[in-house]
Amino acid sequence: MSRLNKELGLLQGIALLATSLLGTGIFVVPALAASSAGIASLWAWPLLILLVLPVAFTFAQLGRRFPHAGGAPHLIGRAFGLRLERVSAWLFLAVIPVGVPAALHIGVGFWQSVFVITPGQALAIQLGTLAIILLLGQRPMRASGSLQAAIAVAIVACIALIWWAGDLPGASLSLLNSASPDWSRLPTALAVMFWCFVGIEAFAHLGEEFRRPQRDFPLALLLGTLLAGLVYWACSLAVLNFGHYGDAQRDATSLPDLVGQLFGERGRWLLALLGYLACFASTNVYLLGFARLLWSLADEGKAPAGLARLNRHGVPARALLLIVACCALCSLASSLLSLSVDELIRYANGNFVLIYLLSMAAGWVLLEGLWRWLAGLSVALCALVLVALGVQALYALALLGVLVALHGRRPPRRAAAAQG
Repeated sequence: MSRLNKELGLLQGIALLATSLLGTGIFVVPALAASSAGIASLWAWPLLILLVLPVAFTFAQLGRRFPHAGGAPHLIGRAFGLRLERVSAWLFLAVIPVGVPAALHIGVGFWQSVFVITPGQALAIQLGTLAIILLLGQRPMRASGSLQAAIAVAIVACIALIWWAGDLPGASLSLLNSASPDWSRLPTALAVMFWCFVGIEAFAHLGEEFRRPQRDFPLALLLGTLLAGLVYWACSLAVLNFGHYGDAQRDATSLPDLVGQLFGERGRWLLALLGYLACFASTNVYLLGFARLLWSLADEGKAPAGLARLNRHGVPARALLLIVACCALCSLASSLLSLSVDELIRYANGNFVLIYLLSMAAGWVLLEGLWRWLAGLSVALCALVLVALGVQALYALALLGVLVALHGRRPPRRAAAAQG
């Protein structure tokens, strides 16, 4: 029996995942990838989708069989025991210091494309975004689902409009044949582009809130992943065709500049608003996922019991409040240290890849037949992405080592009783 309200349908699930995958990446990462690998980045998107699909299929099967608000750490715990569940939970929560500031920085970048914004004002926008997420998170889950469905439709419509106005269907073949890709730069681009497909593990925390999780959860996960991949490829082609990339400033305002070129200043304003809403949607899904993980740990006696309380709408409001407060402190620290978005993304990706790798290893233990072998393939693919991250992966590996050492002791009695 589900411990949370079952309110999500298939279309809301697709919208939640698609906006999570598109939100902080769609208006920035295609330009970052183009700057890293040039024309080769256009070929990197189909390759990345092929790498991600086995992971998505494995998560779909795991979520279908074991829907749980604990998400990936719960699945890892089912396969490898309480100790590794706790380690992976804190590894996932440790994304907050680098991942959330990166998402909020990207969101502020859209307002910087139409306004001159001081560092203090940028921080105020980030904190205001967190406050809105906190207020929305007090409402039933269907409220977020409906809002993000509208944002997903708007994003797809925006990219389709860019293709139509820029005559990109006719330009795509000539662009692909115009130059020889530099394949040696592909790993660098993939290391950044993987950011676009982190979100699947956060989506796994919502499995308990689907009305028909056995049918709708895997369909929403797979269709949302494919939709996001198609939109990313289309956006990347537009950026490459019009040449809106090449340095940090041009990458940050790539899509607003492109829309301004095609539709004038009014179009730039609309794109800035849409870009901010997309970043808001993605950050919203992540913080909701973090809150549900923390609530699930508390509900099972593995975190302070006060975080296990639900509000009158049946959502973990206290856990969300703690998560938002931590995010606000991390955003303040990131602003004071002047960390770049590219640095934050790469360090966050290390944590995400490790969570994916451990989840796929859990799939090898928990699944059977074809799905087990697919999980094994996904383990190998995640290991390759971890290697592609290079030195940035050391942050996540060192953190994993520290967490394993800290959780090497016997678990608390209450947690052990809950596990039993």
